[in-house]
Amino acid sequence: MCGIAGWVNFKNDISKQHQIIEAMTDTLKLRGPDSYGYYTTNNVLFGHRRLVVVDPEGGKQPMVKTLGGHNYCLIYNGELYNTEDLRKELLDKGFQFDAYSDTEVLLTAYMCWGIDCISKLNGIFAFAIYDEKENRVFLARDPLGVKPLFYTIKGNSFIFGSEIKTLLAHPYVDPIIDKDGLTEIFALGPANCLGSGIYKDIKEVSPANYVLITPDGIKIKEYWKVSAEEFNESEDEAAEHLKDLLTDAIKRQLVGDVPLCTFLSGGLDSSAISAIAAEEYRSKGKTLTTYSIDYEDNDKFFKSSLFQPTSDQYWALQMSKFIKSNHKTVLLNHNDLTAALKDAVIAKDLPGMADVDSSLFLFSKEIRKNFVIALSGECADELFGGYPWYTREELINAPTFPWSRFVKDRKSLLSDNLKSLPIEDKTQQEYLDTLKQVPHLDNESKLDFRMRELFYLNIKWFMINLLNRKDRMSMSNSLEVRVPFADYRLVQYAFNLPQKIKFADDREKGLLRKSLKGVLPDDIIYRKKSPYPKTHNPIYTSLVCEAMNDILSDKTSPILNIIDKKKVQEIVDTKGDAYKTPWYGQLMTGPQLIAYLVQMNIWLKEYNVQLEL
Repeated sequence: MCGIAGWVNFKNDISKQHQIIEAMTDTLKLRGPDSYGYYTTNNVLFGHRRLVVVDPEGGKQPMVKTLGGHNYCLIYNGELYNTEDLRKELLDKGFQFDAYSDTEVLLTAYMCWGIDCISKLNGIFAFAIYDEKENRVFLARDPLGVKPLFYTIKGNSFIFGSEIKTLLAHPYVDPIIDKDGLTEIFALGPANCLGSGIYKDIKEVSPANYVLITPDGIKIKEYWKVSAEEFNESEDEAAEHLKDLLTDAIKRQLVGDVPLCTFLSGGLDSSAISAIAAEEYRSKGKTLTTYSIDYEDNDKFFKSSLFQPTSDQYWALQMSKFIKSNHKTVLLNHNDLTAALKDAVIAKDLPGMADVDSSLFLFSKEIRKNFVIALSGECADELFGGYPWYTREELINAPTFPWSRFVKDRKSLLSDNLKSLPIEDKTQQEYLDTLKQVPHLDNESKLDFRMRELFYLNIKWFMINLLNRKDRMSMSNSLEVRVPFADYRLVQYAFNLPQKIKFADDREKGLLRKSLKGVLPDDIIYRKKSPYPKTHNPIYTSLVCEAMNDILSDKTSPILNIIDKKKVQEIVDTKGDAYKTPWYGQLMTGPQLIAYLVQMNIWLKEYNVQLEL
């Protein structure tokens, strides 16, 4: 993967502002440690940092090709999984290639089909193309939002980049949070609204959207969304169809000229990816390496719950034996986990999911010592019904985001002058606005109607937040993580599965389990879903409480300007017990909430955030 940066101004000559695009591009050196490059015209400045995955020489960027005497320049962060299909089609149309990178295929696809090329891509991407003939810049982001793309508009300037820090390196852009941004953080955080960058005037290109910049203005358009279709397969046919789609998605993502491994927690999703990848490796005489994560002394303190019924490590080792992988366990200690809360904030440019983020950061850091690419199982739970809010009636029918049902309680953490922020109204409005966008069929049952709503809410909110987390934590360690379940073909198929088929045998992810018969052992197939592992060690609780106490006792701590110090002190003194409801999702309770507040202070301080309240 890579990082991209750009500045477009069709009204003024910006060609002499090279130091600015260099500074912006330099913020992306962890995303692209292997090489860098720039492209300059009077009105367009591009910068690129590259992580070499395919074709070290032939994939250098910015990439320029010429057709009919006109130049076309591409900067690209991503991976195409139908590269060879597209290459063959383009060769048949008379185009020629200098090398074998997907970068050149993408640029050539645009030269052939223009903006319509976007409908032909299967992959994860964020890219920008300067079309000299049409005098326009074309930006696009992949259908599910696996790869990030932010922008801001300042006067006649359109400024964009792979990360928020890239924009903040431009002198026109300041780290300002106004009331709208703070409301969003406390209403929806650590998630954010589609299209929002949280900071004032910073936006995010939404998944499945493109942007067209011309001298006449800026056009933003959604180019893909799931559609409602009649489903005419039997349960057995659906299981076979799903197996074929998933196997194809996984095999397509095993390409690369650098070492590749998989994440293996021992759960259904990562086990499926690892098993199919291991079989493909064996057919080529290679052995797959798999990785799992655990915490020091975690086995001593694990307690079963609705959201985390079993510990993962035993099952990861069982799966490794089954697929004969070279398995490695990354064991995290709690001092490192606490210290990495800061690293996670810097990676995301915002407070995130506390130790769920910092553990992934450390996990990625360890894997990067030996590998450049990893495959991971995100998105399966959203697509195939793995969360309790798909199966428990009171959660299915919750009149709000089911992973964020206790927004009212969040208000207690705000200082007196901010308790009037409309965080409940904001949450409800975003929820209702999203429901209006859900495609439906006329003859749906009440349950199938609601299931479509839950599916859509999950892919547009919960899933994109997890994908953002995976991208930032991995890419800040120069590790490319691919997510086969985020293949848009799988998403479209899953959207139209009737509830009785998706939950075959009255099980969460029932159809997915059935499709993996013969691929995985039965005890893995029928194991109850368990989320991303977290630490249960009280040492971690003590460490984050100590960190928060230091913040509360320091009068210069910027978070003191927005929180109710007495309330937060009570939460810390009770080691999280004074705040009873989950802040977000399944895991952000107790010490995770305290760690989130620690992250918030780190963010406000490190980014010198200016509060416009």
